[in-house]
Amino acid sequence: MSNTNGPYAGSCLCGEIRYEVQKIGSKMGHCHCSMCRKFHGAGFTTYGEAAAENFRWTSGKQLLKSFKAPNGTVRTFCSECGSSLTFASANDKGEVVEFALGTLDSEIPQRPDVHIFVGSKANWSTIADDLPQFEGDRQSRRLK
Repeated sequence: MSNTNGPYAGSCLCGEIRYEVQKIGSKMGHCHCSMCRKFHGAGFTTYGEAAAENFRWTSGKQLLKSFKAPNGTVRTFCSECGSSLTFASANDKGEVVEFALGTLDSEIPQRPDVHIFVGSKANWSTIADDLPQFEGDRQSRRLK
C-alpha cells in the first residue's frame, strides 16, 4: 500500500451510500473482463484498493446489496440507484477493499497502473495508453 493519505470521500449515484478512504493502495487497474463490463455497463471499469482498516462506510450501509457470481467473486451495489461500489475476489480474506474509482467524489493523486483481463475485452474498445496489459490478472501473461 502507498502512503497517499486522504481522507477521500465517495458515494453512489443517489448519494444514500457514502464511504471514506484514509489511504489508497498503489494498485489501480482497468478491468476489461466481461463480468465487470456487464456490472458497470461500460467497456471496462477501474478499481482502486485500500487496506480494510483504511476504508469505512459512513452512511447508507444498510442499502448495500451484493451479487455473488458463479466464479465466487462478489460485487456490491446500492439497492436504490444500482451504483457499482466494491469488488471482492473469490479468495478474499477481507484484508483489502477494491472499490470503483468512478464513485469517488474527491480527487486523488494516483493514476491506474495496468489493464487486466485484456484477453476478454470488448472488440469495440480501444486501449490508447501505454500501461502494461495482461491477458488475465496481474500474474497472467503480459500482452504489452
